[in-house]
Amino acid sequence: MLSFEHTKQEDILRFKPWFEVQKTHIADYSLGFQFMWRKTLAPDFTFFGDCLILRELYAGKYYFYYPISLSGDPAAEEQAIAEIERFCRDSDVRLHFTNVPRSRIAALVLRYGANVTVSDNRRWRDYLYPAEDFKTYGGKRHAGQRNHVNKFKHLCPDWTFRPYGREDEEKVAAFLKEYEGVQLEKGDRLAAEELAEVYAILPRLEEFGMPAGILEAGGKIVAFAAGERCGDMLVVHIEKALRGYEGAYPMVAQQFALAFCGDAAFINRMDDAGDLGLRKSKLQYLPSELVDKYNVIAGRAIDAVQKLPEIETERLLLSPVGDKDVSAYARLASDVSRNRYWGYDYRADAEAPGESWFLWAAREDFRHRMEMPVGIYLKETGELVGEAVLHRFGYHAEAEVGVRLFEKHEGHGYAAEAVSAYTEYAFTKLNVERMEAKCFRENERSSKMLLASGMRSGGSDDTYFYFYRTPEM
Repeated sequence: MLSFEHTKQEDILRFKPWFEVQKTHIADYSLGFQFMWRKTLAPDFTFFGDCLILRELYAGKYYFYYPISLSGDPAAEEQAIAEIERFCRDSDVRLHFTNVPRSRIAALVLRYGANVTVSDNRRWRDYLYPAEDFKTYGGKRHAGQRNHVNKFKHLCPDWTFRPYGREDEEKVAAFLKEYEGVQLEKGDRLAAEELAEVYAILPRLEEFGMPAGILEAGGKIVAFAAGERCGDMLVVHIEKALRGYEGAYPMVAQQFALAFCGDAAFINRMDDAGDLGLRKSKLQYLPSELVDKYNVIAGRAIDAVQKLPEIETERLLLSPVGDKDVSAYARLASDVSRNRYWGYDYRADAEAPGESWFLWAAREDFRHRMEMPVGIYLKETGELVGEAVLHRFGYHAEAEVGVRLFEKHEGHGYAAEAVSAYTEYAFTKLNVERMEAKCFRENERSSKMLLASGMRSGGSDDTYFYFYRTPEM
C-alpha cells in the first residue's frame, strides 16, 4: 500500500525532476508553489513507479494531485491512479483528485462512469500567456502595458534591471518590509501568509534553481520578481513592486521575461485566488488560456444509499439494529475473544465505552458512508443473532461483505444465508459487480461458510484466504 510522507522544506527538491519536465501547465506542480503553500495545504508525497503523487489537506479533506510521470507515460499514470484507489479503499479515505489537467478528464470520466463528479473552480485557474507578449508588449492589444513601461522609463531614466544574487538578500528583505507596510494594511490573511513564505524562500532561490531579478530606480529597489522553469513555461511565483513608481509592475514583468524566459513558450502567472482586483490586473495582460485545474470525485456504490435495507430470507431478517437491542449488540461487538477474527478491535478507538457506544459507532460508520451494518434477526422470534456488514466499497463497483454471530447461533447456516442474501442485494440494488470476502487462514469455519454462501476461492496470502463472487456466478 502507498505510504505518504509529510512534505518538509528539505523534501521539496526531491520533486524537481518531475516539475522540470511537467507538461500540465499547472503551477501547483512547481517547487515554488509547493514550498510557499506547504503550511496552508499540508501536503504529503509518495512515489509509485516513475510517478510523483502529491496529496494535500484542504478544508478537512484529502485531495490527491493527478500523478505525473517522469517519463510522461500515460500508462504509468494509470497504474498510479489504480494504486491511489487501492490506498483509499484500504484506508477508508474518499477519493478526491485535484489539479487534473484537461487532457486527462475524459479518461477519468470513462474510468468511473456515472459515479463521478467533476468541477473546475474559477478562482484557482492559472493565467497562461505567450512569453513573446511580455517580451514585446507589441500591437494594439498591449498598448496599455507598453504605455505604462514608457511612463516608468520617462519617470525613472536611471532604471536598471539585474539578476538577483545571494548578496542581495538583505536588500530585497528590506524592500519587502517597505512593500509589506503598505500592502498588508487590508489585513488579507492569504497575502500575509504568502509574503511570509516569500521571506522564507529568498535564501533558497539559488538552491531551487529559480531565477530572480531586481528592478532599481535611482539605486533603490522598486520591484522584485522570481520564478521557475517548468516544462515549456516560466512560472512567476513572486512579483512585488512599490507604490509610487508608476509602471513598475509591467516594467518588472517585461524585464523578467526578457532576462529569463529563454526558449520558454509560455509564462504562467498563477491564479487570482478569487481576488477581483488581482483578476482584473491579470486579465488586462490578455492571457491566451485560463488553465483548468479540475477536481474529480469518484463515487462508490454506497454513496447513493439513503437508508439501510431490510432483507428477508427463508429464516432471517436483515435490518438495522434497533435501540431495543443496544445491549445485545454491545455484547456481540465487545467480545474480544470472538472478534479476533473480525479484523477490528474496538479498543483501538475507545478504552472503556458504555454499551450504547457500539451501536452509535456503527450508525456513524453508515452516516459517513463507510459501512452498511445490519443486524441478523431470526424471523420466527425476532432475536438478534449476529451482524452482516458491507464495507470496503471500491471505485469500480466492488465491495466486501463480513458477518459475525453470537456463539450459540453458530452451526445453523445463518451466516452463509445472510452473506448470500446481502450479496444478492448488493448486486441487484447497489449495482455492485464484484463482492469480496476474506477470513484468517486459521478460521476454517469461516472459509467453509463463505464457500457455502456461493463465494469462490480467490487466493491467499500469509494472513488471509480470499473469496469473491460476481453476478453471473
